[in-house]
Amino acid sequence: MTQDNITKIYMNDKEYILIGTAHVSKQSAEQVKSLIESEKPNSVCIELDEQRFKTITEGTKWKDTDIFKIIKEKKATLLLINLVISSFQKRIARQFDINAGQEMIQGIESAKEIGAELVLADRNIQITFSRIWHELGFLGKAKLLMEIVLSIFSDVKISEEELEKIKSQDMIDSALKDFTVHFPRLKIPLIDERDQYLAQKIKDAPGNKIVAVLGAAHVPGIKNEILKEHDLEKLSQVPPKSKTVQIISWTIPGLIIALIIATFFTNPSAGAQQTINWILWTGSFAAFGTALAFGHPLSILAAFVAAPISTLHPLIAVGWFAGLVQAYIKRPSVRDVEMLSEDIFSLKGFWYNKVTRILLIVTLANVGGSIGSLVGGLEVIRRFINTV
Repeated sequence: MTQDNITKIYMNDKEYILIGTAHVSKQSAEQVKSLIESEKPNSVCIELDEQRFKTITEGTKWKDTDIFKIIKEKKATLLLINLVISSFQKRIARQFDINAGQEMIQGIESAKEIGAELVLADRNIQITFSRIWHELGFLGKAKLLMEIVLSIFSDVKISEEELEKIKSQDMIDSALKDFTVHFPRLKIPLIDERDQYLAQKIKDAPGNKIVAVLGAAHVPGIKNEILKEHDLEKLSQVPPKSKTVQIISWTIPGLIIALIIATFFTNPSAGAQQTINWILWTGSFAAFGTALAFGHPLSILAAFVAAPISTLHPLIAVGWFAGLVQAYIKRPSVRDVEMLSEDIFSLKGFWYNKVTRILLIVTLANVGGSIGSLVGGLEVIRRFINTV
């Protein structure tokens, strides 16, 4: 790496030094160390949020994981996405014998050595994932979840050429790059908003000289955004569902129920068959998703029983029931939570660790229930039309 990746900005009697690093490059860490020691800044900003900072400095802290709380707070899928990205990082690190994020670790250590203020400049990763999730429609969410599950099966080796491309990207960006192609709107929460957040945190850092350790992909955007003012509180909000989406989410189940009732009035036997078909389609697909994640028989049964009702209520999800039953019957042990950071590296570990299996059950049961409700809904409409 050359000095070309270092940008100096002078503004409001403050000097900002942006160093664009490669998250999987040994040279990056060496350059970060050299830069901080020579410049002796008042503050060092690093492209980490508090969660990832603790992961780096204190270990993964998975022992604090409360799987019941995660399911109840509807964070199971977000945690699964986080773990898949961690798995992606570990595969690269092991294949090329490198330490992903070493330049951030070096930034932390060097800041401590010179007595500089350490600033965690990135937005909370869960907020970023939530805002990404908000931008996806039903099909987009289904595609994202299926890609995530398929990526767990993938053991494809990364070529040297692909590694060089990844070196110039943000690790989160590179893990989700295919989705920004198919869903251009994801670029806003994934890249643009984070550029704005990072720029404001860097600008607000204490002292007259600030060094910011950043992924190289973010530097161009931050150079532009640092000249503007950004509302961090607004960028940290999890956007609520639009009224249109809320209306649709209540209208469709209401329509299905209305069609079944109407069919009962005109042809009771056809209405009964409609109800049976709805139960079978939604329950079977949800149960299949749970079974695919190696769920306990009672978890599979819970998915089958809960799906016909939960798919008609926008505020509840079949995956919660299947996941909670699984967590109760196969409660994760201390070993499971302690080995989580290691198990996510392999397909076998992902499927057999009790924590990740519960997350997979929640996710796949929800996907199955959604597919079942689509097929079952079409069947309800077909029978209603034939009856009329």
